[in-house]
Order: sequence, then structure tokens, then C-alpha cells
Amino acid sequence: MAEIEAMVQTGIIDEHERFELIGGEIVPMNAKGAHHERLKNMLIYHFVRTAPDAFRVASETTFRLDEDSFVEPDFIFFRKADGLANLNPRTALLAVEVADSSLKWDLGRKARIYANFGVPELWVVEAVSRVAHVHRRPALEGYDEIVKLSEDQTLVSQAVPGLAVTLSELEEI
Repeated sequence: MAEIEAMVQTGIIDEHERFELIGGEIVPMNAKGAHHERLKNMLIYHFVRTAPDAFRVASETTFRLDEDSFVEPDFIFFRKADGLANLNPRTALLAVEVADSSLKWDLGRKARIYANFGVPELWVVEAVSRVAHVHRRPALEGYDEIVKLSEDQTLVSQAVPGLAVTLSELEEI
């Protein structure tokens, strides 16, 4: 991780370059499309207005999993009492990924990574169709429970009590 930060500071890697670090391997990330950005902004507005007070959400933060790995979830929820400075796989409650061109990655390897690090809940939301893939019960091979919900069905978090969203009802920004 220190080597990556040094490469950014010296300009070897541009600070705006999108990538994740998985087990020491740099994984380039695709550019975000218009559908992704539109849905992400609607979710930001919704989450900030409706998240229960005992919880906080960070958007597009570097989520350090261990010394050799970090990911950049669209949203990560944690307890207010834990704070962003203490965000790690033990304090993270829910990760939300908005997926367009990254759908295969987010539902595959990235979901297994979140599960391997014990993140209790993961939502992968397809940016165009707004179908949500809700992952729960992390295990070594991935999540033991995966439910697919349409945009008209309400997503209700088990890890963040009181957090819910119906994607078809989000307000346009």
C-alpha cells in the first residue's frame, strides 16, 4: 500500500487514475458512464436524507481491506460511533456498488473479496435496469445468500437497521 501511495505522490500513477488493489495486484477500473453517475447521485441524495442517525455513509472512499488490498465502493456504511477513521472490514456494515460495465467484476471476484473480508452485506445495483443483487452471510467462497430484486421491490438492509430504498422511487437530481 505504501508503494502505491508513493507512486501517486511521485506522479508515476496519476492521482485521478481509477484502480483497486487486490492482494498487491493493481486492477484497473472502467470509466463511469452516465447511467452509473445518475443513479449514484440519486442514491447519495436518498442515503443522506434517510440513513438512520446511528450510521454514516461514505461515497467513493478508499476502503482498505488489509495491507495489500483496497477497493473503492460507491457507498460504504458504518456505525457513527466507529467513525470513518476506523473504517475496516470489521466495522463496515454494508457496501453498495453501482454497476454498469463493471457488473461481471462486481458480482464475481469483487463480491467474493467483500465476503472473504467479512463485510456483512453487499448490494450490487445494475445502473441501467436497476436490478439489485443483495448479498448476505459472507463465507470463504462468497456470500451464502444472494437475492435478486427488481427496481420496484424495496431493498431493506439487515446490517443497517432502518435503511431501505426502492430504486424506482428515487428522485431525479
